[in-house]
Amino acid sequence: MRKNPLKEIWASGGVVRNTFLALDSTMSAEGAASLGWDAVTVDLQHGFADERTARQMFQAISAQKATPLARVAWNDPAKIMRLLDDGCYGLICPMVNTAEEAAAFVKSSKYPPLGARSYGPQRGFLYGGPDYAAKANETVINLAMIETAEALSNLPAIAATPGIDGVYIGPSDLAISLGEPPAGVPTIPRVVEAIEAILRGAKQAGVVTGLHCGTAEMAAEWAAKGFDMVTVGSDYTAMMAHMAQSLRTLDG
Repeated sequence: MRKNPLKEIWASGGVVRNTFLALDSTMSAEGAASLGWDAVTVDLQHGFADERTARQMFQAISAQKATPLARVAWNDPAKIMRLLDDGCYGLICPMVNTAEEAAAFVKSSKYPPLGARSYGPQRGFLYGGPDYAAKANETVINLAMIETAEALSNLPAIAATPGIDGVYIGPSDLAISLGEPPAGVPTIPRVVEAIEAILRGAKQAGVVTGLHCGTAEMAAEWAAKGFDMVTVGSDYTAMMAHMAQSLRTLDG
């Protein structure tokens, strides 16, 4: 089976550089993947892609060296299995608040005996190789999103769930859950302290940690603090920021 480069980066002590795709565009997917990102994630939760478009975007990403990931819309077995069959090499699952929800995520994404994923990896064979079914459980990555106060309190049990490779923090939802306003770059001490607590807890549990970042500067800062994966914005936010800056330059 094709190796998962992200696992090799983590094994060597490196940090995975990731970006999101909000636009339902194969050109955007191929373009982002060509720039040198370690991973490119199709966002099916808040982005515009549906399952069919996501498969086409995985194909575009796969033409480059970037690893194709997806943030699923929800902890839904049918959606999870379909994305994996389409060649996704890692999943980010939102709003995992308990060990039971983490176990359900694993059950949907792993073949027996670890899970209950149904067999039929159509494009999985094309991207992963003929031994896909035998090695998918150890190759495909599962990241549970920790983004609520409830998830924070249940972090040790979530991180200890067999089949969970790591946790991924959504700072805005985490802030809202803590009674604070959302922000792409958190500065409120209570939110920053919660992010630091999740990082410490995940390190103690021996799982990787990912963080969604509003800016590259934030990503660099938190990578230096020990995060194993940092995500910088999305194609949509990058486009809007560049266009706004162009207007400001023109207007003097």
